[in-house]
Parts: sequence; structure tokens; C-alpha cells
Amino acid sequence: MCSSRAGRFPSPPVFPLLLLVLISLPVSLSRHPWSTPPGGGGAPHLTDSKKYEGSSEFVHLRYHMGPVLTGNVTVHVIWYGRWLPRQKHILRSFIRSISAPSTAPAGEPSVAGWWGTVRLYTDQTGSNVTRTVRLGREKSDRRYSLGRRLSRMSVQSIIKGAISARTRPLPINPRGGMYLVLTSDDVTMEDFCGQVCGFHYFTFPSIVGYTMPYAWVGNSATQCPGVCAYPFAVPYFVGNPPKIPETPPNGDVGVDGMVSIIGHELAEVASNPLINAWYAGGDPCFPQEIADLCEGIYGTGGGGSYTGQMLVDKRSGAAYNVNGVEGRKFLVQWIWNPVVSYCSGPNALDQ
Repeated sequence: MCSSRAGRFPSPPVFPLLLLVLISLPVSLSRHPWSTPPGGGGAPHLTDSKKYEGSSEFVHLRYHMGPVLTGNVTVHVIWYGRWLPRQKHILRSFIRSISAPSTAPAGEPSVAGWWGTVRLYTDQTGSNVTRTVRLGREKSDRRYSLGRRLSRMSVQSIIKGAISARTRPLPINPRGGMYLVLTSDDVTMEDFCGQVCGFHYFTFPSIVGYTMPYAWVGNSATQCPGVCAYPFAVPYFVGNPPKIPETPPNGDVGVDGMVSIIGHELAEVASNPLINAWYAGGDPCFPQEIADLCEGIYGTGGGGSYTGQMLVDKRSGAAYNVNGVEGRKFLVQWIWNPVVSYCSGPNALDQ
């Protein structure tokens, strides 16, 4: 049984003992691709990273016998705060691109090709992670029902409110549904920017009524774009001389940065929905999951503070590595490939 450690887990509210035990378990996190300087100052240890695109000697990814998402997945989105229509459209397009229909194929390399690495993971029966990820129903919380300063545990209360709303409640589908809570750039989250850019876990029946996977991702545009929207924004301590930020493919630093974090969390939800399936490390309280192992890597040669070789849009000069539906382009981090034992993506030069 894992014990709670400061800064890593939701703050436990007053619930029955069983729930307190569950709260002590880890929340899977998406972090930034470099080590945070001790005390928040000084240069990070960029050269100490072991997450190189071609390295496998440091990684011992194992299957821990839990389920993976083998059935069709429907992602129900909760928009918390104020969102512009164009911002919603970018993120909807990315989710729709994961399982783009054959009637509307995206160019290569594609988001669907990127998801192909996630599909290599299997359960005890040998069944692969699903090919089909659909965009489901959506719910907007424009009135900030729980305020603008959230705790990690409050995400489950947001979900509870969305499925029990009097008008247009989100559906409940424990067999194939998951919730994606997205907070606008004027909403703060516990440990956001300092330790996390996103996280995933599963809902507690005592709060939501069911056990279902969910993920949270925040828009970092006004809070920490250099941390959670890298490389479209760059922190002051990276590079000497300072590194020039890349141009976002959809013209929105915060939302384009969210795309990769959303991809990160969806990949880990699919391969480790109950935090007992695929992860590296001997301590289940601190799992290194299939996207954690490749944070900050977007192309061949990536590792440390180097993103790897990305593609460049000839018209806009924007950096990207995958194509989506509606002619959109996205930059999404690579995923650990269990077959070849290193990070891989559809834009790899050696494929």
C-alpha cells in the first residue's frame, strides 16, 4: 500500500476509511521534459536526462496484469471556464484525428499512425488497445462552479456535476467511456506548472457513483507556457543563447501545447486505466508510464532538452510532426514502443 507524499497526491477530504486508502494511491502525471531546478532557481540538469530516443538500458517497462482499454473508447469532454470556439475546434479535431475515418484520411505522418504505437500494448488475453477513440458528448461549465482555484480531487466533483446536471447531463458508460476535463487559462490547479501539466486517474464510486477513467489538462498560456507548452514557449533558463520558441501549427501557444499533453494522458489512460497495467519502476506509487518515458521527444534524435527532428510547415513555418483531419497539423510527443524498446513516432526518419 502506498503512503501519501507531499505534492504528489490529491489532498484527502473527509471520507470513509476506504476512500482515504484509495486517495493515497498515485495520480499519473504529465510533467515537463526537464528537471525542475531545486528550489525553483538555477539551471536544470538538462544533460542528466536518460530519456533518449534510442536508449533502452535504463527502462524496465513491465505489465502488471491490470486491464487496458480494448473496447471502443468514447471521450466525453468537460470545458471548465471560458473557452473560445476556435480553441475548442482545435482540440476536437485532434481527438477526432486519433481514429480518422477512411472517408476522411489525414496525410502522413498522421495522428492515427501515432496512436498505432499505443495499440501495441495488450492485456492478459493478448487483446490490443483499441483502434477506435471517439469524441463523445460535451459539457461546458462557464460559471466556474467550483471556483478558479482547483484541487486535484475537485476534478471528480466537476465530473459528478456534469453527469448529474439537470440539463444535458453527460452519459455514464463504465464499459467504454472516459472523461476529459479541460480548464481554461484563468483557472489554477493544485501543483499545475510546478509539478504537473496534466494527470489521469479513475473516479471513486463514493464521489461519482462509478469507477471510470478520467484525465485533466490545463491551458498554461497565461501561467507557465514555457513549462507546459514547450517548445512553443521556452523558459528563461533553457539555452545559452536563449532558444527561440517554435511557431505553433494552429496559432495558439496554450492550446497547441495542450494537444501533446492530451495525447500523453489518453495514451496512458488506454494502457494503464486503473494504474495497475503498463508502467516502469518498482514502486506503483510513482509509475513511469508509456508517455512519461518519452516526455519532450517529438522526433528522431530527441532527448534531454532536444525535441528531435520535427517537420516544418512551408507556408507558416510552424513546427509539427503529425497530420490530422480537416488539414490540421499537430505536435505530439512520442510514445515508448514495447516492441523495439525505445520511443517512436510516425515521423521517425528510420521507418
